[in-house]
This record gives sequence, structure tokens and C-alpha cells, in this order.
Amino acid sequence: MKALDLEAVQAFVLVADLSSFTRAAQAMETTQSAVSLKIRRLEDGLGRRLLERTPRLVRLSAEGAAFLGAARNLVAAHQSAINSFAVEHRRLVVGISHHIVGSELASLLKRMNSTDPGLVIQLHVDTSRSVLSAFDDGRLDAAIVLRHDAKRRDGDVLFEEPFGWMAAPDFHHRPGEPLRLAT
Repeated sequence: MKALDLEAVQAFVLVADLSSFTRAAQAMETTQSAVSLKIRRLEDGLGRRLLERTPRLVRLSAEGAAFLGAARNLVAAHQSAINSFAVEHRRLVVGISHHIVGSELASLLKRMNSTDPGLVIQLHVDTSRSVLSAFDDGRLDAAIVLRHDAKRRDGDVLFEEPFGWMAAPDFHHRPGEPLRLAT
């Protein structure tokens, strides 16, 4: 087996993490077509299809999911070797709405640290409005908030979370009567 192209493996990890060839290209400071070519060559070299692509969706294939952990380890080991002579600490100050903080945040931070140990992430957890205010004042490098209105156009939607109404099977709402809610 021939050696893996490290940049191709890095591109694969970024596409897997960001679910987007375009965002991976931005992170690598290259073009989407260059990332696509790197991954295609990686897949050809491995003889495996790592990603399933549709015009609107990119996701891991079963073989891609199996390869992802080893790919992350390879990228992290490479980064660790490069950083072994001098660890330059960089700070990223992120504000996040308390409504969004979930159980997966700790594992995400751990994974980010293993990928780039020189990056110090400082988190500020607050209401969406307070986080946006701090971002607008320049006190934060990034903000992850709930969208309260459609006025702001300076961010990207990371995900949408649908809400639903649920009731007992025998529930009948009478028009004009208030609804009792539990959240």
C-alpha cells in the first residue's frame, strides 16, 4: 500500500466535520474543486468510498465512518509533530447561548484540543442577546446563538431545530380555550 496524502486526509476530516466541501475548502484556504480532487484521490488510493455525495448533502459512508477515527489520529499526530518544537498559544473567544450548550460540547472541545493543542478556547455562556451584544462590541471572535429575528445577515445557520406539538391521543382542543403547555 502506498503512503497516504496527509492533505487529502486532512481534507476528508474537515469535510466530515463540516459536512461541506465548500467550508472545508475555506478552512484549508483552497478551492472546493481542490478539496474534491484530494478526496477523490484518497478514495481511489484506498479503494474505498469514504463520502456519500448528493447536490444538497455530504455524509460519511460506512467505510468513511470506520476510517474517520484513524484519519483524525493521523492529522493530530502530524500536527503534534509540527508543534513539538514550539507551542504557540492562540486564543479564540467564543460566546454561546445557554440554550444551545448541550452534552456534546465537552467532547467537541476535547476533539478540537487534540487536533490543535496550541488553540486556547475561551467560552462565554449567556443569553443569545448578551452574546450578540458582546460580539458586536468586539469582545468575542465568534458567536453561536439562537436566531431571534431575520434582521441580521452577518452569520451562517449552523442547524435548524424543529419544534412540535404533542398531545395525548384522546386530547381535543376547544377553540377559544387556552392550551396548557409543558416544556
